[in-house]
Amino acid sequence: MGRTEQDVQEESLQQQDQNGEAAVQPDQAAEQLQKLQAERDALYDRVARQQAEFDNYRKRSQKEQQDYRDYALTDFAKQFLPVLDSFDRALNSQGSDADLRKGLELIRRQLEDALAKIGVKTVPAKGEQFDPHVHEAIEMVETEDAPDNEVLDELARGYMIKDRLLRPAMVRVAKNHK
Repeated sequence: MGRTEQDVQEESLQQQDQNGEAAVQPDQAAEQLQKLQAERDALYDRVARQQAEFDNYRKRSQKEQQDYRDYALTDFAKQFLPVLDSFDRALNSQGSDADLRKGLELIRRQLEDALAKIGVKTVPAKGEQFDPHVHEAIEMVETEDAPDNEVLDELARGYMIKDRLLRPAMVRVAKNHK
């Protein structure tokens, strides 16, 4: 395919002459060819720019996603810094056992508040009807003091984040044969 532009022009002129059409002047054909080449070059340039813009967008999007993954827990972690400070104060205190207990209760409330701010809540257990979706039965206790399948005791709290279970409550469940 080593044809030159001049070969193409001459071939085009010959075909037009053979078809009985008026011959196009060589300078008109050259002008048409230049227009087509300019249009091709403009389209090629446009495609190259669009591709570069898309590559830049893709790279920027990937960086934003990586930054989000890297720093998504920042707000979560900030919620727990005051709790750590309270633990440090409690460990360094020289107070009585009653003061230490009050301090630990305060720290527990701080933890619950921090978790509540991010949508974590406890799963109700003791006194509730056993629900295998949110409770995990650790032990079945035979008793006639409670209705069948009632949660008697909570061994470990269960937690949900929004509507999704984080951890089921580990419970003892009443089993009675009435």
